[in-house]
Amino acid sequence: MDVAKIKNPSEIQSLTESELVQLSEDMRTFLIEKCAVTGGHIGANLGVVELTIALHKHFNSPEDKIIFDVGHQAYIHKILTGRGDQFDQLRQHKGLSGFPKRSESVHDVWEAGHSSTSLSAAMGMAKARDIMGEHYHIVPVIGDGALTGGMALEALNHIGHDRTNMTIILNDNEMSIAPNVGAMHNMFGRLRTNQNYNRAKVDIDGFLSKLPGGLKLRDSADRIKDSLKYLVVSGVFFEELGIKYVGPVDGHNFRELGEAIETSKRISGPVIIHVITKKGKGYRHAENDKIGTWHGLGPYKLDTGEQLGGKVSAPSWSQLMSDAVLELAKHDKRIVAITPAMPVGSKLTKFQQQLPEQFFDVGIAEQHAVTMAGGLAASGMKPYVAIYSTFLQRAYDQLLHDIDRQKLDVVFGIDRSGLVGADGETHQGVFDIPFLSHLPHMTVMMPKDEDEAGKMVYSAFTDYSGPIAIRYPRGNGLGVKVTDPAAGIPYGKWEVLRAGEDAAVLSFGPTLQLLLKAQELLLKEGINIEVVNARFIKPLDTDYLDELAARNIPVLTVEESMLTGGFGSLVVNYFNDQKQQVAVKRLGIDNEYIEQGDVDLLLQDIGLTTAHIVDEIKQLTGKTDEEAAH
Repeated sequence: MDVAKIKNPSEIQSLTESELVQLSEDMRTFLIEKCAVTGGHIGANLGVVELTIALHKHFNSPEDKIIFDVGHQAYIHKILTGRGDQFDQLRQHKGLSGFPKRSESVHDVWEAGHSSTSLSAAMGMAKARDIMGEHYHIVPVIGDGALTGGMALEALNHIGHDRTNMTIILNDNEMSIAPNVGAMHNMFGRLRTNQNYNRAKVDIDGFLSKLPGGLKLRDSADRIKDSLKYLVVSGVFFEELGIKYVGPVDGHNFRELGEAIETSKRISGPVIIHVITKKGKGYRHAENDKIGTWHGLGPYKLDTGEQLGGKVSAPSWSQLMSDAVLELAKHDKRIVAITPAMPVGSKLTKFQQQLPEQFFDVGIAEQHAVTMAGGLAASGMKPYVAIYSTFLQRAYDQLLHDIDRQKLDVVFGIDRSGLVGADGETHQGVFDIPFLSHLPHMTVMMPKDEDEAGKMVYSAFTDYSGPIAIRYPRGNGLGVKVTDPAAGIPYGKWEVLRAGEDAAVLSFGPTLQLLLKAQELLLKEGINIEVVNARFIKPLDTDYLDELAARNIPVLTVEESMLTGGFGSLVVNYFNDQKQQVAVKRLGIDNEYIEQGDVDLLLQDIGLTTAHIVDEIKQLTGKTDEEAAH
């Protein structure tokens, strides 16, 4: 079947089992070929081919609501709902999103880029359905890794308590991005190995239904059945919550999937179908991945699986940051590293291997990670929390209430700060400056290069106190040689990279490179700007700002972040509070979400380019091209 020509999931509902098997093969071939060009979350999607087809065969989307947790595994869903012909532009600028998108299709009923939200959303949709007297199905699809998230457990508690009708699909592939950890993961492992549980339960239910009258006898039999549940499956977690458990089911077998789904429709109340799938199924490079390399990646060679993109001359920011912390931790056992299920993404696997007693992967549990770090700090330890900017948002209350309020010495390595590209608006790391900078005790920094990053890490653990956030971007460093980290950085002090008298341009991190290029271009036109590495976003270098006010020159702030509450706002507020009349222009992201695309193209869209900076400086200084020439 030409899967790119499918327009509606109703087209597959009459297919036979053998035709569905062929469709699955066609889907995998299509995905592997398309993602080789565009990149994407190939492993997760190869694992849910049969499952997604079965859902669309046995449910009627969009009347029935299929809700994907995280959403990176919705590629098959997108193809079945008429978007296969757009896959050449998957995750590309102005192209098809790599996640469910309500504006793309009526079949996308929920948007998510973070885990563990599907069950709460499903509960809301189910209650809306019941209040309105409607009868459609609610079908959240959640992974075994995401189910360990606190929000998912809160939702399970509510769903079980209210006995709300829905069919929960537990997609158990034993991995999220990296191998899953924790007691819940171990429980799923026990469930996987107890294939006889449901068979025994059905047999016993049949026997009990034939018992003669007499409440006492039936109660005794029910207790026997409950005892058997605990004997066969340790815990019976879901049934104790009031959620009927069906499974384990082979997630690549259409007959088993169909029987389980139809069974769930006949049961009143919530049902969870435990589906066992193989991440990366059908493509050996992805199937054999044990550490999450094939979770999400760029273009690759079809035959070898080799990732494309050219040779890299410098290590990734994630690697150099984790290595800097590791070197300190080797000499100070109080330094520990914590990650919420991202040891691979945040390049902490070397730390994990070399210092296992000082490393904690807490699973998809950002709130727990932050408050656990607080507990460690309150006990004299020096925790380092490596976390993506987009995921730190999920632990805002813990940052405020548990860390900053108590002024605890916790260092946060904020990975993927700034624009991240293809993952789009749910993953752009552009909100952390506004929500961190108003916390009274928080220090927020961003290095310009590898050498400065090493000094920041050293100073954060040895010289500074209180909560500290070090932002760093996605991608690789500049190739700058690392000197002596112990030289440190004076707390709260900025660095003038180029002196000038016509205007001062303030920025930090990767955008400093744009400023340096703009300075060279403007100098040729007779405009001499001062380029400042504002490496401390909070606190501001108020001594330097006072000096600028005294010099009476205009100021341009540039940030790959939200303008509202961002660095530029802090500068403007300072000048206003001091009643200093300084002309300030701010460049950044203005009140919008940034969708997917190559970072350079996104920067053009929002006006963060060398050419735009040059134009803004000319307007700010009042020097036109003609005036500058004289």
